[in-house]
Amino acid sequence: MPEVPSLITLCIGAIRDAILDENGNIPYVYQLPSELFDQILPNLPPLGLQNLQDAMPSGSSSDSWFTDNCLRPSRKRKRYDNFDITWRARYKSRWPIVKEDAAADTDWQQIYWEKHLQNCLDATAETISITLFDGSLGDVEIPDALLKYISYEGHIRRSRSYSNLAYHCERFGLYARRLRLQSAHCVADIGHLLRNTQLEYLEIQWLKSKEQVEGLCKLLEQNKETLASLEFVHCKLPATLVTAICESLHVKGFETNVIRSFSIKRSSFLDCSDFPLPLGLESLLIATSSGLTSLILSDNHMWWKTAKLVFDTLLEAESCLQVLDLSENNIAGWLSHFKWGSPSCINTDRQITKSLKSLRVLNLRCNNLQKEDADCLKYAMVYMPNLEVLNLSENPLQDEGIRILFPYFVEKSKCDTPLAELHLENCELSCQGASQLLEILAALNVPLKSLFIGDNHLTSKFGPSLGRFLRSGIQILDVKGIGLGLAGFSDAQKEISQDLSIVRINISGNAGGVRSAEFLSKVISQAPKLISVDASSNWIPVESLPAICALLKAGKGQLEHFNVRQNPLCNKPDIASVVAEFQVNGKPNILLSSPVATLYDNDP
Repeated sequence: MPEVPSLITLCIGAIRDAILDENGNIPYVYQLPSELFDQILPNLPPLGLQNLQDAMPSGSSSDSWFTDNCLRPSRKRKRYDNFDITWRARYKSRWPIVKEDAAADTDWQQIYWEKHLQNCLDATAETISITLFDGSLGDVEIPDALLKYISYEGHIRRSRSYSNLAYHCERFGLYARRLRLQSAHCVADIGHLLRNTQLEYLEIQWLKSKEQVEGLCKLLEQNKETLASLEFVHCKLPATLVTAICESLHVKGFETNVIRSFSIKRSSFLDCSDFPLPLGLESLLIATSSGLTSLILSDNHMWWKTAKLVFDTLLEAESCLQVLDLSENNIAGWLSHFKWGSPSCINTDRQITKSLKSLRVLNLRCNNLQKEDADCLKYAMVYMPNLEVLNLSENPLQDEGIRILFPYFVEKSKCDTPLAELHLENCELSCQGASQLLEILAALNVPLKSLFIGDNHLTSKFGPSLGRFLRSGIQILDVKGIGLGLAGFSDAQKEISQDLSIVRINISGNAGGVRSAEFLSKVISQAPKLISVDASSNWIPVESLPAICALLKAGKGQLEHFNVRQNPLCNKPDIASVVAEFQVNGKPNILLSSPVATLYDNDP
């Protein structure tokens, strides 16, 4: 027999329905005793919670039915706090994966409706693509699966007033700060639908037509006082449309100092070699030279002439850019004019007076750069005096190309802003070339903080160089997949004889077996600041469990992350319970995997 609801439960249900129906009597709810009011909040779905909060009377209200001081300052503050607690609970209930270190001043109401609106936009884009819907964007219905999160099933069936996208945009748009729109959203009325937004970040996906660009430009103009970051992904735009977008950002009254980040990724925005850089983009880079801090043009089939013009434009405007990312293009030769150019190519005055003084990060990963490009880069570096992070990974520079940069590394370490982070993964380095690199880096006036040289075939002969380099003061080191093997780890371990500064180390994919476990035991005993270790895919056997337990014990209370996935060690049935005893408050986060298959000599 079902339990008979209590009178107070029935009252709360009736009040909930009245709040959801917005029948005009919601303000009277604030006259209820605190004991009853505080029971109502946890029982309200998000839409009811929003309706009730919208109806909160102001402190200056002169309405006669608030004269009993039902909302005196202390009670009003308490009710605000109760609302925030309830919004936090609603958010975590709907999206359980939430960072526990969320800021103390997080506005849970704002981020709830922002994410809800994003879910609605994603759902409508899917509906349009599946059903070929050709009506107004605002008329697209929101799936009941989303509506049930903000109301409850009985009310959804009774009221369809909030069933379409227009309602959600109009009601919750003012909470949106970060949105992701697809081409289906970029129609003529998108500006009207999102007229209440104050966007700070906007990502656009799959944009490809003039009509879509026109709709987007209206939205950009509406958010001209707040939009700080704009990103395009998977777009296919002719240069004329790129120009139209850029002009809407700075020609039509846009405050150019507001835009901080501009990004085009995995897209195509170039017509032909005759016009390597859209005029609008060039104008935007000039107009935002004092405000733009991040420019990302990644994986766009960009060639050397476009990259050259981008860099020259930034340099000529003395841009305050801090991050320049031109990764995953094909720009070999883009800086050749810095070495071979005549005065007509490089203005003599510019050589002396103009530079990118604010640039801190240069990402040139995967650009087919050769040793000749390294030589030209050395000449161009004079225009980036404060560079701290250089990423040259996945370029076939080989030993000779890296050696060309040795003088730059040495001179840079003598500057006020030395190089702090260097990425040279998968650059076709040999053991000899990498060993020479480490000798140069170890002798710098100011040591590197981070070095990434993984995925170069360095073999076990690299072990001694690795061990010696660990003593140089390096804090973050990635040597994954370099072929160290048993002998390499053993030799590296022999070189460690003093305290290390290492904070994070990645030795994954090196088939070190028992020697990798012994190496880590030595490292952790000498590294009081070590917090993260990645030793996955190293063929660490079950027999190494005592060594693993010893290093976990040594790092107890210090180590935060320890990855031993894809090792035979994980075959031990009770491995999780064995290592758990070395955790303190869930740390370190020990990553284990399901048992791995045994390889045999005759396996292909």
